[in-house]
Amino acid sequence: MKKTILYCAASFSLVLGACTKLDVPVESEYTQDNFPTTADGYIAATGPAYTQLSTRYAVDYWRMQELSTDEAIIPARDGNYDDGGQYRFLHKHTWGPDHPTVKNVWEWGFGGINTCNRILSLFEGTTPSAERSAALAEMRTMRALFHFFMMDLYGNIPIVTEFGSTTPPEQATRAEVFAFIEAELKAALPDLGTQTGGLTYGRPTKWLAFALLEKLYLNAAVYTGAPRNTDVVAMADSILAGGAYALDADYVSIFMPENGPQITETIFAVPYDANLVQGCQFSRFGLHTGLQAKYSLPFRPSIALSTIASFYEKFNLAGDARNNTWLAGKQVDNNGNPILISTTNKGLDASYNGPDPTGKIDWQLEFTPEMPLRKEETMDVGNDELGKARGVRSIKYYPDKNANPSTRHQNNDVPVFRLADVILMKAEAILRGTAPTAVNGELQTADVLVNKIRERAHAPLVSNITLDELLEERARELAWEAWRRNDLVRFGRFEDAWGFKTDSDPDKRLYPIPASERALNPNLEQNPGY
Repeated sequence: MKKTILYCAASFSLVLGACTKLDVPVESEYTQDNFPTTADGYIAATGPAYTQLSTRYAVDYWRMQELSTDEAIIPARDGNYDDGGQYRFLHKHTWGPDHPTVKNVWEWGFGGINTCNRILSLFEGTTPSAERSAALAEMRTMRALFHFFMMDLYGNIPIVTEFGSTTPPEQATRAEVFAFIEAELKAALPDLGTQTGGLTYGRPTKWLAFALLEKLYLNAAVYTGAPRNTDVVAMADSILAGGAYALDADYVSIFMPENGPQITETIFAVPYDANLVQGCQFSRFGLHTGLQAKYSLPFRPSIALSTIASFYEKFNLAGDARNNTWLAGKQVDNNGNPILISTTNKGLDASYNGPDPTGKIDWQLEFTPEMPLRKEETMDVGNDELGKARGVRSIKYYPDKNANPSTRHQNNDVPVFRLADVILMKAEAILRGTAPTAVNGELQTADVLVNKIRERAHAPLVSNITLDELLEERARELAWEAWRRNDLVRFGRFEDAWGFKTDSDPDKRLYPIPASERALNPNLEQNPGY
């Protein structure tokens, strides 16, 4: 079923391709006479919205949300992976309006909004039916999701609801975008379905609308200046009382290459296929070349992506299954034998000044959390064997032996919303002052909720958990799921120092409006500090 959805999305994207310009005429082989009228026809026709989502979600969007935090880092390695300093700028909070990822993600997000508008404009001209109403609700939800991504990153953005307009859209305040997203989701809810599993996997349901509203309300104080924690709990309870989802017993399985609609806690995911719907490349960027054989990877990974020592230190709970998503220390193969790198004394350590620099050695691969810099100005850890092994590596999105050997894309779907996040958001709202509520006869205090997550992870249970401890729990549970920046901003911790970052400018809570977009649209006013 996962593959069926992906094929529909890919094939129909050729008919209704994404578009970032507002004045492009609709080009479609559909007319009112032959437009689909069945549920399957409508689902297939919405494919381009999901294709657009997949293109940059797990790379560029992920980088903006994670490389700007303590969760992930791409240091230079003797000049390799510097790429004009773009990753260093994200880590150090020294980006500007011309940063390539800032520009790419703006185009991706508004490309998604315009794709939804394009599909909506076609659907609105068809004969009313239950199938049409459901399809309209799903596309309005997707359009709200794209607006949420853009509002969270850039703040004051245009609200775009019309396809084909030649007038540059006006910029709305963040509070106005918040109100628009809220209204759109509430309007869509009556026509969204409740079915889970293969038939709705990767598409909007009532549960996605509730989860997105919960996330919106959780951040309301940031977005509008007024907290909405009671509404956070109400949205969480709408999901929890429904009983449509359950925490998966095996945490690791949620992120495996074979994940999909059988995962009982995934509310909404971006489905990826190594050959058909590409965009997931965690093993390409982060897995060391010395691990290629252990994980049967059909390509040579590029060793660039890792985490920093202070973040890895959070994974210190006894028995916690989430500890196993990281690779640190000396590495062994699947039989327990040391993974050896054949090199020389100088090849191992470029600073070697002993008597035998060319002497051959076999060195056991060892990932070290610490990342001492060889060149501070370029955030460079060196490219000798020690430098290549600097930084703990993530295998949360487990390496895929069936990855595409030429493009290095893998099959792991990437969750956007899952039940664990719903539970932790409710716990946070209670800690922020909202009264606990009962669901299905269970009074859910913050401790009760967090212990659901701890029990699944086989970690020690909590007692009288605090807000700061909850932020630590979110780090453990949701690492590398593109929520860390959102969390740190909400907790007032985005200005903290970590890794090689010392910048404490609160204006960096928002990214700048790309210079290229301001040149095209005179209605766009730049964010403060840029």
